Amino acid sequence: MPTPKRTSKPTPSNALHAMRAVQGSAAAILCAAGVSSRMGGVKKEYLPLGASSLTVLGCAFAAFAVCARIERVVIAVPPGSEEEARASLPEELAGTQGRLLFTPGGPTRRASVHNALSLLEPYKPSHVLIHDGARPWVTPCLIEKIIDAAVQFGAAIPALTLQETPKELEPGDGDYCGPVFIKRHLKRARLCAAQTPQGFRFPEILSAHEKAAKREAQEHVEYTDDAEVWGEFIGQVAVIPGDPANRKITYPGDMAHP
Repeated sequence: MPTPKRTSKPTPSNALHAMRAVQGSAAAILCAAGVSSRMGGVKKEYLPLGASSLTVLGCAFAAFAVCARIERVVIAVPPGSEEEARASLPEELAGTQGRLLFTPGGPTRRASVHNALSLLEPYKPSHVLIHDGARPWVTPCLIEKIIDAAVQFGAAIPALTLQETPKELEPGDGDYCGPVFIKRHLKRARLCAAQTPQGFRFPEILSAHEKAAKREAQEHVEYTDDAEVWGEFIGQVAVIPGDPANRKITYPGDMAHP
């Protein structure tokens, strides 16, 4: 009687590779449509990054461009500044054979993301990652982890635990001219600081932004990030460990490498 062939059990890495192979395409959106008011009006995304030959936006774009799982990148820029934005990207990556698209930004960050999502709709990506163009130190490793988490959970963000004890303040103008009083003493163990890229199933995040746009038109509300939009209209968002080096440039002093 012939000996039956022994079938090997799939390893976790093989299973992950198979899962990735059937999930379809992923796209990325880089948000670079702001006016950089806290940088003195200088467009921070187009500035050279330290001793590097790359700009802030170019460095962020490069991390997504080298990721084989990202099939298309949309950059939201101020209206009329597409050529300037393109010139700020690495020359060898800026003409990525249809993988790179630009869209004019809207009056708010959420509106800019909505414009980019609408531009991506005909391409029907299965998932999308949304990233701040002013976070130049994002790594391909973090991008891969967010794609995996978005595939598994539908929505996922990277986040850092808080090192300082947060306090919720009573409503006021927020300029600390005083007096300002503490409303609640929050437990930092249950809080985190959100980063980008934030990853989502594409059809649902597009639908959520459409609903958010309608609500904004009817009520005085503002959404600060895409995880909030998903949480408002779709459901839960998973959190994975962020990267302390993945900082956002807001002030001139932030340009130094972490």
